[in-house]
Amino acid sequence: MIIVTGSLIARADAFDELLKLSQEHVLRSRAEPGCISHGVGRDTENPLRLVFFEEWTDRAALATHFAVADSRAFVKAVAGLVTHPPAINIYDATPIRL
Repeated sequence: MIIVTGSLIARADAFDELLKLSQEHVLRSRAEPGCISHGVGRDTENPLRLVFFEEWTDRAALATHFAVADSRAFVKAVAGLVTHPPAINIYDATPIRL
């Protein structure tokens, strides 16, 4: 399983637009093959920061997700709405069943 975490910090005047685009991106992504989960939430300590958490079946599914035209359009659209470049971390994880 591949886990992706990321965050975006919105310009104060652009938060609502960033949130709208992010929610649309999450809903689209959930329908993609190999997507186990995809979500976005607001940071409780920094109200301008959105935090993403994703789970993908494998690297190929994530690579396909990154190549989707709508995903590339999302990255391009949010670039003008944020104060810093996006933060992203990708992990290759093995679930531990208790």
